[in-house]
Amino acid sequence: MEPNLIQLSVAVIISSIIAIGAYRRKSLNLSGALAGFIVMSTHFAISYRYGAVLLVFFATSSKLTKVGAEKKRVVEADFKEGGQRNWIQVLFNSGIATVLAVLIWKITGWQDKCLDSKDSGIVTALIGGILGHYSCCNGDTWSSELGILSDATPRLITTFKPVRKGTNGAVTKAGLLAATAAGAVIGLTFVLLGFFTAKCADGTALKQLLVIPLAAVAGLCGSVIDSLLGATLQFSGFCTVRNKVVGKPGPTVKKISGLNILDNNAVNLVSVLLTSMLTSIACIYIF
Repeated sequence: MEPNLIQLSVAVIISSIIAIGAYRRKSLNLSGALAGFIVMSTHFAISYRYGAVLLVFFATSSKLTKVGAEKKRVVEADFKEGGQRNWIQVLFNSGIATVLAVLIWKITGWQDKCLDSKDSGIVTALIGGILGHYSCCNGDTWSSELGILSDATPRLITTFKPVRKGTNGAVTKAGLLAATAAGAVIGLTFVLLGFFTAKCADGTALKQLLVIPLAAVAGLCGSVIDSLLGATLQFSGFCTVRNKVVGKPGPTVKKISGLNILDNNAVNLVSVLLTSMLTSIACIYIF
């Protein structure tokens, strides 16, 4: 069996197992599981590294979503048991990276290349975009899921005034540290798999280790961008009936911060776009 056909088979098997398992655990609903299968199969079929990065993001974010569920149920207005995601959320969290991976495949075929601008600036930029994408997504998820469990009072990132837990744009030290660690985990996964799968030019292999601190910064940067957008362009208000922070205006809702322009999915998308672009540029200069 040809190597490419083996990789395609492995991609389908792994993605099927993950999608079915996620659906049974209620991490994904049916539409989310189907979208997740397509996205993950594409990642693994193109590169084991891209598939591993997506898998680490999905596995850790799904696990953290369930941590402290009882506490989150009290605070979060849109709390879902198991953090169940649909196809829209799957695509918002992996669609851009999927497009970038397909572009890399069109340029290089099934060659898993290292970050090396001298070899190909375009490929380096595209790989940087994938790194920035998942560092941002992972950083935002870790900071949100762990930050809300912190005993520290969250502060609005634009004014540093204390606000209620669940307010869009609110940050804590624990949340920001979690975002940085989340990005580093993405970078570490990418580097470790790359030692076994990527073809590097002489003298560039060890330089790939710089991906880890770069991804850590991207995780933090993505979380900060997300918080800035959430504090300014996403509405937060306190509902006196539900006794919770909500994301839409209403007769029983007292505004806390933000304009009612972007919803959570839109904020995530813009954050991912900006972080991916910044990481792409950084990779061209660093590598």
